Amino acid sequence: MDLTPALQDLFITTATRLRGSARRLFMAQTVQTLDPGGQATAERELGWNRTTLRKGLRELTTGLTCADAYAARGRKPVEAHLPTLLADIRALVDAQSQIDPQFKSTRLYTRLTAAEVRRQLLTYKGYTDPQLPSASTIRRKLNALGYYPSRVQKTQPKWRSPKPMPSLSKSTP
Repeated sequence: MDLTPALQDLFITTATRLRGSARRLFMAQTVQTLDPGGQATAERELGWNRTTLRKGLRELTTGLTCADAYAARGRKPVEAHLPTLLADIRALVDAQSQIDPQFKSTRLYTRLTAAEVRRQLLTYKGYTDPQLPSASTIRRKLNALGYYPSRVQKTQPKWRSPKPMPSLSKSTP
C-alpha cells in the first residue's frame, strides 16, 4: 500500500491527538493494514517508534491493555539513594533543638540552618560533596522531620510583677 502525503498527514495528526493505549491501538491497526513490512514503513514514513508499534500489536492480538504507570516515573527521593540520611540529620539536629519555650506549639526549633546541617554532614558523618543533596533539599527534609530553623529563644521574664503585699515585705521576728 502506498502512503500518499494526505494519508501520512491524516495518520500522523490522528496519532498525535490520541493518548495511551488508544494511540497504540490506532497505530497497530494502521500497521496491520499496510503491506507485510508495515512496521518498517510506519517507522520510515510516519516517524512512529517501533517499540510502541510492537507494544500496540501485542495489545491488539492479546486484547490486554498494558498499564502506562506514569505515576511510577520520575525522580526518586533522596532517601532512596541515601537511606541513612534522615537518621543522620536527626542525630545532628536533635542536640541543637528545643521545643517552644512557652509551650504554645509542638514545633522543634533549632539553631542550625540547612547549609550548616549540610556542612556538618560532610564533616562528621562522612558524606562526600557530590553525594549530598543541595541545602534547599536538606531544608525541605528538615521541615518534613518537624524541625524549623530559627533562633532558640529563652523564656522572657515578665516586665511588671505584681506589687508585693505589705505583710509579705516585712519579716516578723
